[in-house]
Amino acid sequence: METPAQIEFEDIQASAGLQGVVDRHIAELENHFGRITAAHIVVKGPGERHQTGGQYQVSVRLSLPDGREVDVGRTPKEDERYADLTFAVDDAFKRARRQLQDQTRIMRGDVKHHAQS
Repeated sequence: METPAQIEFEDIQASAGLQGVVDRHIAELENHFGRITAAHIVVKGPGERHQTGGQYQVSVRLSLPDGREVDVGRTPKEDERYADLTFAVDDAFKRARRQLQDQTRIMRGDVKHHAQS
């Protein structure tokens, strides 16, 4: 990666364990696609305004060559699994990996483009 990954924690206490999990996911993505130029990860806690305990939100934004990006940042629907921090982090990086694979196929030219009528 050309620049160090930016990792932010909002409404949650950053711990060495959580930092390690995020770093491990970033390293795994770099192993699959070594041309990631920058990464910005935000781990957001459930906050105090939620009556049901809230959900964790994890957004992953990766910058790639040629101005391409992978952006995983949608807020999950009411799904109780996102109340678990480990699940929320793993799921966000799993979705980022899938999008990264799609972008890699496009960049290699493996995706067919249909002729315009």
